[in-house]
Amino acid sequence: MKKIFTLVALLTCFMGARAADWVEVYKIDYSSNNGFPFYVMGYVPEWFEGVMTDFGANYRYATQADLDGDGDAKWKDGESSVGTVTTQGGTEYQKVTGAGPYWHQYFIADGIPTQIDGQYKVKAMVKASEPVSVNVNMGWGWGQGQQAGGSVSIGTDWAEVEWEYSGIAGASCNLVAQPGTFTGTIEWKYVIVEEWQKEQRPTVWQEWLTSDGQPVIVDGNPIPTYMGDAETPWPDPTVRFNDQEKNYLICAWSKEKGRNMNDDGGWDPFPADIENVDGSNVFVCHGQVADTEGDPSAWDNQFWIQSPKPWKAGDQVKIHFRYKASAPVSSTDTQIHKQNPSDYLIWHAIGNIAFTTDWQDFDGIMTIADDMANGWSIAFNLNSVVKDAVTFYFDDLSWQSMKLDEGYFVAGCNTIAGLEYDFDNAPQFVYDEAEEYWYATIGEPGKKDTYVNQVMISTVRGNDAAFKSNTLKPTGTIENNPDTWLPYQPSSLAKLTLPGSGVWKIYIDDYFQSMAFEMLEGEDVQIPEIKPNPTHVTINALERDYKPAKDDGTPQDGEEGIGTGQPWDNQFWIVANRTLSVGESTVVQFKYKSAIPAKVTTQIHTNPGEYRHYAAIGDVNFTEEWQDFETTFTIPTPQSAGDLKSIAFNLSEIKDANTYEMKDFVWKTEDGTESLINETGSENFFVKILGGNPEQFVPIDDGINNVVKESTVPTVTYNLAGQRVSKDYKGIVVTNGKKYIAK
Repeated sequence: MKKIFTLVALLTCFMGARAADWVEVYKIDYSSNNGFPFYVMGYVPEWFEGVMTDFGANYRYATQADLDGDGDAKWKDGESSVGTVTTQGGTEYQKVTGAGPYWHQYFIADGIPTQIDGQYKVKAMVKASEPVSVNVNMGWGWGQGQQAGGSVSIGTDWAEVEWEYSGIAGASCNLVAQPGTFTGTIEWKYVIVEEWQKEQRPTVWQEWLTSDGQPVIVDGNPIPTYMGDAETPWPDPTVRFNDQEKNYLICAWSKEKGRNMNDDGGWDPFPADIENVDGSNVFVCHGQVADTEGDPSAWDNQFWIQSPKPWKAGDQVKIHFRYKASAPVSSTDTQIHKQNPSDYLIWHAIGNIAFTTDWQDFDGIMTIADDMANGWSIAFNLNSVVKDAVTFYFDDLSWQSMKLDEGYFVAGCNTIAGLEYDFDNAPQFVYDEAEEYWYATIGEPGKKDTYVNQVMISTVRGNDAAFKSNTLKPTGTIENNPDTWLPYQPSSLAKLTLPGSGVWKIYIDDYFQSMAFEMLEGEDVQIPEIKPNPTHVTINALERDYKPAKDDGTPQDGEEGIGTGQPWDNQFWIVANRTLSVGESTVVQFKYKSAIPAKVTTQIHTNPGEYRHYAAIGDVNFTEEWQDFETTFTIPTPQSAGDLKSIAFNLSEIKDANTYEMKDFVWKTEDGTESLINETGSENFFVKILGGNPEQFVPIDDGINNVVKESTVPTVTYNLAGQRVSKDYKGIVVTNGKKYIAK
């Protein structure tokens, strides 16, 4: 065999069932609070005898400063305050009514420890004044693909309700309830989160920083002065926080307002003071009054616990420390910073820490998500809540990291036969000196029950989450050909579908960063010819009402008035024949045009009308000419496995009535082995017209949808940029799909 370029790997997959069960990983009992303890997103649930109460969409909450300001929270016509509410952190909000209903959402949990591809069950004791279904998102950020949706049915009696999420891809998640415009009352007593955990081989922890005087080994060299018990003085207390040759030798950094001023008028971190407190030496930060204008006051005073090396995605880091303060502090935010203390990386770390005047012990495990990779330290924003001068004390700092095997490893499964991945026993790639590549085989010759049709290749082994976080993904289509080398790159949770079920030999070339695949025994996948479904769908979308007002009561951009219209008043759905799995890549194709230019947004639904997520195949920009649409659509990890079944097209992004036409539909798996819709007939297409419900599309003889038999497309004029223009406009215009020269 001639190697074109790349590294090769030999895989052998050991698969077997392991014990698994639901394990509680988070619980919050609201009776332990006397006010809302989370970040406020415009709505502040109230507290009554330990019950968190949402009084519904007839109220909104804002600080007096925001109401008197110029932002979206300012007073609106007809509004008045009916009282005040104080959060757990002491911030006072006015309870405002008079211009509702107000769409609202709020946290019901935060700082939930999660791991990549995790499965979670949430239990909540809750009731409502009338039955309601509430959307609750589980997420780790606000960007695309960082929220997993779920619907919760709440009754009128106290009951523990359950719902689940799968495919979680981040760490330190939150739960956000979205009652929207529901005007009833919802009461919450507690929330419990459980994780579906499989039994794994025992974790081996490696000490980084110890409090018992033992040296830490970094790059093979002992660092005996890297101690967390504060008993050993700093060997070089003048080291700068941005001196990367030395700064990781300091395990505790501090920043105090007014001390160690820099050239920009701010204050730089310095090696934390070591003082004798309660009979032993501890690290001290003498926090000063935080009065910097705006949010920066939260980090006027800070403290860092620094590690001696960066963290990789998927790593688990165990941390211990003792802590107290000179006065109670209800909450301090924690963040991840890069090697230089004050070099911000990501907002979430070990959650919010409450200080008391008595010593407390913190013990926790951080799972390093992708956005935490290459972090070096935990930063404490000491003025998240308190602005007074408070002294903070830390002691017995201890880091431990998960000991993982490093190299190239492979695990396999058979999605048809039901064989599962066994990451603990994933074989390690072997290097061939003569061929200069790594190689391995997966599956056992002569044993059909070991055949695999999907693999994951990782650079670490020893923990499932770490394995999944450090996988490699080739670009292009995998072929059964040892001479077809595909470039690869790091990619979290890369599941590689093979073009056949059998015993596979896999090759990896680390110099050229490429891989190739060869089936030694088994059956190739027969790739069928998939023909487009020719159904000609014509949808006569009716004119919608004006969009609702903005939060400040003004019309939406480009609107002439205020109403109840929504982009999804008219909709069209392509419905798959089966539910789709997280990470599954599919190809969507069709032809499309409309009577007048229009942007159409798309969403993910389960069945038509059962909204799941806002992001699907992106925007589709219709014009009066036929266009071809094609995209590769990967089921995003925040969607629950088996949840997605349909793509929704929102046909009322424009206000006007319009005629939309689509045909020659293809929705297939990326490898081309399966069509997800029928190649004939209209069973996979549904339509909703303004004021109606989703109905299966039924063409009549001329192929035009008969859901709405009588509708009128208005005489509306657009320029070539798709902008609506008046009848006095001069130049080339488009009216009812035809071009004219207006003079």
